Amino acid sequence: MTVVLVADDDADIRDLVAFKLEQAGFEVIPVEDGHAALEQAQARKPTLAVLDVSMPGLSGIDVCRTLRADPATAGILIIMLTARVQEQDVEGGFSAGADDYVTKPFSPRELVSRTQTLLSRTRA
Repeated sequence: MTVVLVADDDADIRDLVAFKLEQAGFEVIPVEDGHAALEQAQARKPTLAVLDVSMPGLSGIDVCRTLRADPATAGILIIMLTARVQEQDVEGGFSAGADDYVTKPFSPRELVSRTQTLLSRTRA
């Protein structure tokens, strides 16, 4: 089963994303901040991480950069999920190493589709 890490400090969004991904057949590791995301990513090595950009402590961008810098976690696929929609924010997410960038408000169904598409491309 594909393991997906979901990091968002907003419990409602985290629960919604986790629920939709579980419905789609993924095993989900939900965490509430960047430090927990980094810890779980290093310990569990999920296939994919959905990271909120604005979290207390470590931001999703910080987590993304740290994961990419570590050979043990560099291969984790990363989708940034954020309310930050300015062009420089999107560029910052991709330059940190994100594979995709989804802005809030978002369609949970679209997020699941993007997750599945990203996974299928990397397995091909």
